[in-house]
Amino acid sequence: MKKMKYVLFAMAALSLLAVVAVAQPGGDTAELAKRNAVDVTVLAYKAIGGGIGFGLAAGLAGIGQGLVGSRAAEGTARNPGASGQVMTQMIIALALIESLVLFALLIVFVKL
Repeated sequence: MKKMKYVLFAMAALSLLAVVAVAQPGGDTAELAKRNAVDVTVLAYKAIGGGIGFGLAAGLAGIGQGLVGSRAAEGTARNPGASGQVMTQMIIALALIESLVLFALLIVFVKL
């Protein structure tokens, strides 16, 4: 039964890909088709680059936030009397790191 499900999904995927394979460009000339293909390729590479760049920015920001949290916990454990100041500085640092991620997202949206 499992193999039948895989065969069914494979046939569905192939049938959906066949529709895209026989699609024709909007213009009649070969030059228009080539220009459309180049535009689509450029847009695809922009999307891939934006996704990789934002993923990298978000991942590194997550690592930075984890380090800030762990260092704040260590600082509070060493000196419980300064926990208020440590907490305030930690929240400010986390807000600044998160703002950098939002700026990266804004840049991705502007470029795409």
